[in-house]
Amino acid sequence: MDTEWRPSACVLCACNCGIEIRLDGRRFDRIRGDKAHPSSQGYTCEKPLRLDHYQNGVDRLTHPLRRGPDGTYERIDWDTAIAEIAARFSAVRDAHGGESIFYYGGGGQGNHLGGSYSGAFMRALGARYRSNALAQEKTGLFWVSDRMLGTTATGDFEKCEVAVFVGKNPWQSHGIPRARPTLREIARDPGRCMIVIDPRRTETAELADIHLQLKPGTDAWLLAALAAVLVQEDLVADAWLEAHAVGTEEVRAVLRSVPVSEYCEISGVPEGLVRGAARRIADAASVAVFEDLGVQMTLHSTLNSYLDNLLWLLTGNFGRPGTNNPPILFAPFISFSHHGPRPERFSPVAGARIISGLVPSNVVAEEILTDHPRRYRAMMVETSNPAHSLADSRRMREALGALDLLVVIDVAMTETARLADYVLPAPSQFEKWEATFFNLETPANYFHLRPPVLDPPPGTDLLPEPEIHARLCEAIGAVTEEQVRPLREAAERSRAAFAEAFLAALADPAAAKVAPVLLYRALGPTLPDGAAAAASLWAQAVKVAMTHPDAVRRAGIEGEGLELGDRLFDAILANPSGVVFTVDEPGDGWKRLGTPDKKIHLALPDLLEELRTLGPGPVARPDFPFVLSAGERRAFTANTIFRDPSWRKRDVAGVLRISPKDAAGLGLYDGSVARVTTKRGSVEATVEITDTLQAGHISLPNGLGLSYPGEHGEVTTGAAPNELTASEDRDPYAGTPWHKHVPARVEALA
Repeated sequence: MDTEWRPSACVLCACNCGIEIRLDGRRFDRIRGDKAHPSSQGYTCEKPLRLDHYQNGVDRLTHPLRRGPDGTYERIDWDTAIAEIAARFSAVRDAHGGESIFYYGGGGQGNHLGGSYSGAFMRALGARYRSNALAQEKTGLFWVSDRMLGTTATGDFEKCEVAVFVGKNPWQSHGIPRARPTLREIARDPGRCMIVIDPRRTETAELADIHLQLKPGTDAWLLAALAAVLVQEDLVADAWLEAHAVGTEEVRAVLRSVPVSEYCEISGVPEGLVRGAARRIADAASVAVFEDLGVQMTLHSTLNSYLDNLLWLLTGNFGRPGTNNPPILFAPFISFSHHGPRPERFSPVAGARIISGLVPSNVVAEEILTDHPRRYRAMMVETSNPAHSLADSRRMREALGALDLLVVIDVAMTETARLADYVLPAPSQFEKWEATFFNLETPANYFHLRPPVLDPPPGTDLLPEPEIHARLCEAIGAVTEEQVRPLREAAERSRAAFAEAFLAALADPAAAKVAPVLLYRALGPTLPDGAAAAASLWAQAVKVAMTHPDAVRRAGIEGEGLELGDRLFDAILANPSGVVFTVDEPGDGWKRLGTPDKKIHLALPDLLEELRTLGPGPVARPDFPFVLSAGERRAFTANTIFRDPSWRKRDVAGVLRISPKDAAGLGLYDGSVARVTTKRGSVEATVEITDTLQAGHISLPNGLGLSYPGEHGEVTTGAAPNELTASEDRDPYAGTPWHKHVPARVEALA
């Protein structure tokens, strides 16, 4: 047994806590939190302790595969795979234009480094459209924040007096550093307050001082009531708004007319509790707000995000410690352009709004299953599983099967890979250099480049994603040795010589399209310990240093200009547990407002109009009397890189949770079996009765319904939530699905 502890990171949620791994051969013998990690500081929950089930899953891919006419797969070599894929993508481009090629993915939780190279091949082909899981969840918030702030903002929960969690259960879904210790610290401090808005009595709600337990789907009415109390009771930060915001009067006018009592009744929350929560927010010296999927995947989801932002902006909780602040992103995965010169873009067939460069996931099938001349005809999927993870799985599978070409890059034979024409195997996240770009902390932000923990399995033929994209670019002639050679020679002389040569090369638009691959091929070989995949980070480090030099120097990096960026890059390479790369001073967040006038734009006319016309509340459906939350996060659910069901110590098959009142009415008991039916389909699940749910509300967990090799063939464990969801049930602005509000009925089975 190896006695060395190797630093890495958890890859199961956006926090990507630092961990250390001890090996026993190829098995992860023990996993513990990494105390040297600048954010998690040794903290970890129970989920990463089971990561060996990911690393050593029996459905790992081992060689490139090509699907034959009969649907079976044959092993091919990489030269054949690259040549055929490049030729087939090129043929689609030549026949239908590069816009007919669609990209989905770019790295799951914690493995974004390979995805930073994918754009090179797509741009070289002329592809314009892409999407990923963020378009299932966050784009409504991105759109609202772009229009209001020209940036995004995250809450400082370590220092806030009042923490507000809206549709968010950090105890299970995390999302904030050291989630459980932080929640306990807030709950134990009599001077602090935790407010939770959630239809379920979650683990976080159990700790809360105020739990606004609303009826499912009534978030917009409750949030409107909260914001209206602030205005109607004159609790807003008048002087602050006068100095920093525009559009305040338009917002006040609409909120003055909100019938608070009526909206509280619609939401099912006592009016006194709502008013008390609003007053506590207004009275606090600092408030941090975190919204998540509970409001981002339900009715009026984009309006919900707007009202969430109004709660902390009307009370002046921006740009100070303990409030919501814009982080410095090391590698921006969100683009903000609403206030810039570019008009909004829309998808070619469905006309769906493209936010932060992402086509709404819910329209992808619609963009394929049509005779429209601009439909998507070829698709590359990287480290994602849209056949399982997107709404209306049956239709998504039909769409993927209708493509002229589907190429999948992944670690395992996923549901999507089983539909692909070519399946390209990559090393696991612990067998290659990797990083996460979900670094959203203030005032100190960190970046964690992770070295491999072990080599790929013996006898396999795997390539890391940067190498795959580089070879594809070379196969279509987008990258040539003539381009790379002078850059490589410059990199071998010095970093300064390379910078000069690289910037000169980017003057050619064709070279600029494939810049990450040029970095990989030229700078990559000069990096220590085989860290060629980290080459794309050099450009990001230089950009961060040029844009935020004072913040970088406050993090302990010295230098000016290019030298500062070089030293930041070297610090990232030299710290396998991660490194703080920027430190803000109080008030620095104001400099990152992206609006032209550097003011907060409170009034969004379209969303104010939706607020004016909210109506009498969600309409109940007699044929589907329950509201299903499709994809609840639980102690032993995670993202679907955990394909082996034996990783779950409890609730292996994913129970259907239902209230005692509903269970009694249906003749259900703990351990009985029920059928859940929606307009899309039915699943069967074992029942768990719990008083954490209100009557009429049921839930199924995320991360189940995956096929995995069993003793006697493939076995599917639990219900796949998206067999029950419908792609047309989505937000009208951002296209995000209503997974937390799926009309359903429940029947007891013998």
